[in-house]
Amino acid sequence: MDTNFNKIQNILLDLDYNIVLNDSNEGVFIIEKLDEGINKLVIICEESIVILEQFIFEIKNESTEMYKSLLMKNRDIIHGAFVIDESGKGVIFRDTLQIENIDRNELEGSINALSVLLSEYTNEIINFSK
Repeated sequence: MDTNFNKIQNILLDLDYNIVLNDSNEGVFIIEKLDEGINKLVIICEESIVILEQFIFEIKNESTEMYKSLLMKNRDIIHGAFVIDESGKGVIFRDTLQIENIDRNELEGSINALSVLLSEYTNEIINFSK
């Protein structure tokens, strides 16, 4: 695990992300790059996978249209997807990657997909969060 954790850490540092939390015992990073919309992105390194999750908004007013829009947007997202958290009240971005052969381009692509998603879908996210 340490080798994979170090590999992910080196990629994140190379990509110039601000590592807010680095817990090698739990295999967890929290990173930020606010100018790209990356805010407390949680990266979990497990034995065979890397999980990326970022909270997007809290559901205050459920509607079929909101869920339909999120599902339709999932089709456009290159990496990852919108998902509902365990409480059923939070929308998060989540992506899962294989860790064995992960490289800079793959991890960067997933994080960039989140950044692009947030920039393209900002108005809808703001409206859904009201």
